Amino acid sequence: MAGMKAMILAAGLGTRMRPLTLDTPKPLLKVGGKSLIEYHIERLVAAGVTDLVINHAWLGQQIEEYLGTGERYGARIQYSPESEPLETGGGIRKALPLLCDQGAAPFIVLNGDLFSTHPLEPLVDLQPPLGGAHLVLTANPPWHAEGDFALHSDGLVKEDGAEKLTFSGISVMTPELFDGIEADAFALAPLLREKMQVGAVTGSRLQGYWEDVGTPERLSVLDERLKAGVI
Repeated sequence: MAGMKAMILAAGLGTRMRPLTLDTPKPLLKVGGKSLIEYHIERLVAAGVTDLVINHAWLGQQIEEYLGTGERYGARIQYSPESEPLETGGGIRKALPLLCDQGAAPFIVLNGDLFSTHPLEPLVDLQPPLGGAHLVLTANPPWHAEGDFALHSDGLVKEDGAEKLTFSGISVMTPELFDGIEADAFALAPLLREKMQVGAVTGSRLQGYWEDVGTPERLSVLDERLKAGVI
């Protein structure tokens, strides 16, 4: 879909990453000589997605100063600063005017604290059900063995099923997903579960490498793998 935009979620406090995040926002932590968020930007641009929105809160001005307008990456970056915690759902809803200023097209959403080689090009042409979303699911990591949702053979994602997988933090969302919500701050997962009940959430399996960079230990391991060229 021509002109698809993307949002990178970068407003977390990074509490599990302390002390590294006491003076550096988590998306700017470096692995393999590059900040986490730069990998996202470069991969989105390579997939033809150059119009980006980044939300931020904790030390967010550092993110704006580091990335600037996005010109050096071949992107156009707009920012959605948050002065109070909005949670994931609230953060996306607040940014909708930036994401949907040219119509009601779906948009890609990436968690800022993940690293993945999953191909983004197929997501550019993806059209989730109206009022719903498409989630990329991955095998459950050891620290989240119970998983999140089940991907069924018809491509629908539901709360339960024979095999539960973990939501990778990579998705395509429709702006109508947030219709009728009046709260400023709200979590995304309950909203997705509600839409699953009416068959409005589809999914696919992640391809390639994935890591939720949630702790200093995982950050260090990822840094070593990137520097060694094994990813």
